[in-house]
Amino acid sequence: MARLEKNQFDEMGVNPFNAPIPGESLTASPSSPKAWERPPEFTNEDEAMKQLYLLLTESSTLRDLINIINDGTPLDEIAQVILYKGYTEGKYNPDLMLLLIEPTLYLLISIADYADIKDYVLYAEEDNDPDTELPENNTVPVDIDGDGKPDEIKTKMKREPKAESVSAGLLSRIKKELPTKVEQAIGEETEEEQI
Repeated sequence: MARLEKNQFDEMGVNPFNAPIPGESLTASPSSPKAWERPPEFTNEDEAMKQLYLLLTESSTLRDLINIINDGTPLDEIAQVILYKGYTEGKYNPDLMLLLIEPTLYLLISIADYADIKDYVLYAEEDNDPDTELPENNTVPVDIDGDGKPDEIKTKMKREPKAESVSAGLLSRIKKELPTKVEQAIGEETEEEQI
């Protein structure tokens, strides 16, 4: 009797036949649609971002978020989880979710900056990205435009939000309210550690 060899599914502990049947979602009752099958709660980017700001700056959420950022979790992954969760809850449709990526990243960057986390990770493999690497000392300056002067090399990515990326209302909240909220969240965390 021939013995069956382990395949990739067995090694991972996954049963490939334990999955939905194609078309199964079409058999669900129309009277009880999933959250993402209903009209979204938000259709305006500014309104959705305002709700997201309020959600992320709640005291306990903000404290947990600061800890996650401080642990080295890439900000783009945090944004993906936050936005996908909102989509599955029916807060917004996939198009609006994609529009919220950039302002959400700027909000997370601001939280990290106000929490004095200087070595946060923007995205995985950021250290291996040639666009963010600094040139070595023995590198000959480049004169691309041919004017006889070496062109300036950007030594640090600018991570300030652009006016067209973040609404004026959100930008003012980030500058006025967020530092106080982050300070309070950090203060509450140190009080809990002392107890």
